[in-house]
Amino acid sequence: MSPRIVKVSSRRYHSHRLRLSSSHYTLPREIPSSNSIRISSRSSNRIRPIDHRLIDSTNAAKCINNINEKSTVIREGNTYEHATAPLFLRWNSTGITVAGISGVSGPAANQLNHPWGLGFDSSYALYIADRINNRVQKWDINASTGTTVAGQANATGGSTLYHLNQPTFIQFDSSDNIYVTDVGNHRVQFWHYGARSGSTICGTGIAGNSTNQLNQPFGIARDPITKTLYVADYENHRIMQYQWGQLSGTVVAGGNGPGTNRTQLYRPVAVHFDSSSNSLIIVNYDAHNVVRWILGASSWTLVAGSINGTSGNSSTLLSNPIGVMLDPMKNVYVIDRNNHRVQLFLTDQLNGITIAGVTGLNGSNATLLYYPYAVIFDAELNLYVADRYNHRVQKFLRY
Repeated sequence: MSPRIVKVSSRRYHSHRLRLSSSHYTLPREIPSSNSIRISSRSSNRIRPIDHRLIDSTNAAKCINNINEKSTVIREGNTYEHATAPLFLRWNSTGITVAGISGVSGPAANQLNHPWGLGFDSSYALYIADRINNRVQKWDINASTGTTVAGQANATGGSTLYHLNQPTFIQFDSSDNIYVTDVGNHRVQFWHYGARSGSTICGTGIAGNSTNQLNQPFGIARDPITKTLYVADYENHRIMQYQWGQLSGTVVAGGNGPGTNRTQLYRPVAVHFDSSSNSLIIVNYDAHNVVRWILGASSWTLVAGSINGTSGNSSTLLSNPIGVMLDPMKNVYVIDRNNHRVQLFLTDQLNGITIAGVTGLNGSNATLLYYPYAVIFDAELNLYVADRYNHRVQKFLRY
């Protein structure tokens, strides 16, 4: 393939498109601590550190070229050379329904009812917080039905250790144990892999604002090294930090009442832990933005959306964002709820690009979303979106 000429920061880079496939390249499940993704080729034992970003859009596909001017290519025999190695990503604008029945809600094994949080276990089975069905469903690859792994299969809600009451987001540890924000019970539940019941690890089951209480916990993040949990305490306008085994938490972001200044949060609904910067990426639902809060800091910096709480549907604005994800290159993906779209923000860029859905237009066809709520990637960086009001999960293929 002949080289392409691309332009980044007023410099010219010669690059070849790097095509990734499960048979030739492996991608990490977790974001590495460095600023670049290391792409390993099984066939030639090459490792390519990749950095720099460029967006191109053609034929409604969304593209990313990640280019390192002096990428070191490690070959057999410890031979080193300098080369360029772009990572080319683009997603089909037409989604594929991989869980649920489009437009139909229900408690059957092949149905969902307002799906929220998404996650993958170590085998890349898809887990779905099936909120109104009060359960977490496991959906194996290419399966047509789900299996209940937390809560009750018949959608019965409750406050016992066998029940959930409107679960929203989920996290995993390395043993595929599940952490579930049980928003209606104001608690976080821990379910051992294969267990029939959970245990309460955060919250008391009663809404409150003390350090051992939560008031509608929605988002959850986990530091896999320290096992520390971070919980988006929605109605208390704060992020709580819980050391493993401790029922009382510490306020690490917000806690200064609702508002839009940099020391406040306004209904934080989702949180992502970024180990590379020891910071939290927080979705500020009613401030219409996404912010970064470095642990130990007293204020946030803006990642996406308005700095003063203005909502909108332009490329720089959001309207009640509700989910967030980072890719291995630290680009930020935001679920822009009221605009029915998924927005991509390159690192340190405030101008977003729509990669799924159509701005301001809801619907049930394969190119539309209807109040999406969560986004996640699989091993090949295919995009999965919880399409809440369509009661389905959509997969947008990277190609």
